[in-house]
Amino acid sequence: MTRWTPQTRQHYVSMLPYTQTDEKIHGFLGTHQPAVWMGESGPAQIFAGLGTVVTDFAERGLRFNKEDEYASANYYRNVLDGAHGKIVAEMTATSRVGHLRFSFSSTSRASPHVGVQASRESVLLSGTNTVTRDPSNVTYPIGAVKIDQARREVYGWNEERQDHILLSEELSCRSFTGYFVARFSEPFAQTGISYDGKLQYDSVAGDGKVLAGWVTFAEGTSIVDIRIGVSFISVEQARRNLDLETPNGQSLETTSHQTRTSWRDKLDAVQIASMAPHELTVFYSSFAHSLVYPYEISEDTGSIPSYYSGYRDEVVSGDSYSGYSIWDTFRAESAWLLLTAPERVPRMINSMLQDYEEGGWLPMWKNIVETNIMVGTHSDSIIAQAMQAGVRGFDWDLAWKAVRKNAFTPPDRDTELRFEDREEHTPQEVRAGLTEYMSLGYVASDLHSESGSRTLDYAYDDWAASIVASAVGADHDSAQLLERARSYINIWNAGTGFMEARTSSGDWAGEETGWTEGDHWAYSLNVMHDVPGLIQLMGGNKSFVDFLDRHFDGGHNSHSNEPSHHIPYLYMFAGAPHKTQEWVRRIGHDDYNHTARGLSGNEDCGQMSAWYLFSAMGFYPVNPASATYVIGAPFFEQLTLHLPGASRPLRINATGASHGRRYVKSVTIDAIALDSICFHHRQIANGADIVFEMEETPQVWGM
Repeated sequence: MTRWTPQTRQHYVSMLPYTQTDEKIHGFLGTHQPAVWMGESGPAQIFAGLGTVVTDFAERGLRFNKEDEYASANYYRNVLDGAHGKIVAEMTATSRVGHLRFSFSSTSRASPHVGVQASRESVLLSGTNTVTRDPSNVTYPIGAVKIDQARREVYGWNEERQDHILLSEELSCRSFTGYFVARFSEPFAQTGISYDGKLQYDSVAGDGKVLAGWVTFAEGTSIVDIRIGVSFISVEQARRNLDLETPNGQSLETTSHQTRTSWRDKLDAVQIASMAPHELTVFYSSFAHSLVYPYEISEDTGSIPSYYSGYRDEVVSGDSYSGYSIWDTFRAESAWLLLTAPERVPRMINSMLQDYEEGGWLPMWKNIVETNIMVGTHSDSIIAQAMQAGVRGFDWDLAWKAVRKNAFTPPDRDTELRFEDREEHTPQEVRAGLTEYMSLGYVASDLHSESGSRTLDYAYDDWAASIVASAVGADHDSAQLLERARSYINIWNAGTGFMEARTSSGDWAGEETGWTEGDHWAYSLNVMHDVPGLIQLMGGNKSFVDFLDRHFDGGHNSHSNEPSHHIPYLYMFAGAPHKTQEWVRRIGHDDYNHTARGLSGNEDCGQMSAWYLFSAMGFYPVNPASATYVIGAPFFEQLTLHLPGASRPLRINATGASHGRRYVKSVTIDAIALDSICFHHRQIANGADIVFEMEETPQVWGM
């Protein structure tokens, strides 16, 4: 539910709380910001010092040396340098509790202090106001804090939710609140409240903006252990979460060990041979990143879990998730979870269906509620993929009802609004422009933003929706959607040889118009559901390969943005498998490494890492809704992956792959030769033996 991180700067939309090059730590943050371009919701912050109490964010920063910093999936440690001595800060966490320990070494008999930030200055960012520090873009969410000396607790709440400006008033989550309870191991010597950095001594309660509660400890106190429970339900629930996940007396070592065990259950499921240490770091880091989102927001309230529903603006019963970056994650991350965490998939889809029942639509980019970020209804793809893979545990008929609404019902005010990126106070966007898409066969650039991308994404989503319709016996709708899935043809400009947005009168809008995180090069190749049809449109295999060559050789492939992720695999469909094998290996080398700049773009809730994981294993879900994988070329010689619930491991053998043999001569699955460039998820879901025969020169396999 909550991710804990050292904080080197204030965070908001476009700014993360930790940056490698910063020299000071200003505190430790329990964040619910799922990605750099999304907003924070109900954060919890804690900071420590020696001597005079300082609560102002800029002034309380303490220097540290990078050599003293250690970070793993379950434990963080650093040494902070203050004017009156050093503080060793250690941190671990569970889903709903941050567990910290400060070890103080005073050089001047200075007393230790710890503060808990209840509310802070917040920065909004929207499509119409991108100057982040402009006074009109700064807000001051209200918070409250109380200090209970008998319980050794500092607790409170704040109402911060930076993305509230994006949707209409009925989805503004007026009651949303982030609650916290911080419990300390040591008694308090003095208490106080801080308003905008100004201290009030001996106070035990306060409310307002830029608010913190602080406590000091007796001179000579060397260690303070703090556990911070977090909740979206109530202070009482935050206290319950704290007691359930880190009972009184539990050491930081025990909490860290429990978290390490949880990670080990997944990360130890894979064993790799013949990879260099830095390559193993990239692989296992990618694996860890791929398992973080979407994140659970349900809490143990007793007999059944409950969660705060932003759509109903109240607490309801059930399991729920947030952080659905579906425009990104439908491409490979959803398939990776299907393969390595299948037990989570039905719960995640049920959460999506609850969002539909509570808010009227399936999520696009859910951050507590829908945010209207990105385009397309790719939840259709995730549901189709799960059905194709045989996933049960969710209501298929309800899923079809929700997907059908995406496909056939335009959003409110569809003929009035352009639905610009981050346009404020709009209804749920879903398939904006669906009105003209259904009448014209494309989304018109003069009526809606990002119209070229929308047209292509809606065609893909129609194909995915046809799969869902067919699965529940809605054959008429399935046939209609399958026909609509060819709408990509309607924005193919044969005169230029590129996809191009069109106006409502049918005119071409220009090559640079109407794209989302990409350009006309990338989107001309964005027909994942019908690559043979795209090849035919471009004039056949030779012309298609030539286009791909110009795309890559001309520097148009931007792996930092997701529309490019499937493109290197398209050579496989046109009889040039060796070029897929070359480019996938090159991208894996150039765009991923084991340094602080290890990704060429935003992680985007696991999608960047999922691309690497699949590609390193030798296959990738080009058309994810089909639950199939396209062969690439493995980066390593041997991998064993123990799949949850499978009767045997998934074993991949590619002798010589790590020693210059990058070209595939043959592939077998369970000793049966693969005579296609694709295989189905069901062929490996219960375990399998995949053997790649590798060579140093291009081969005819796949041509």
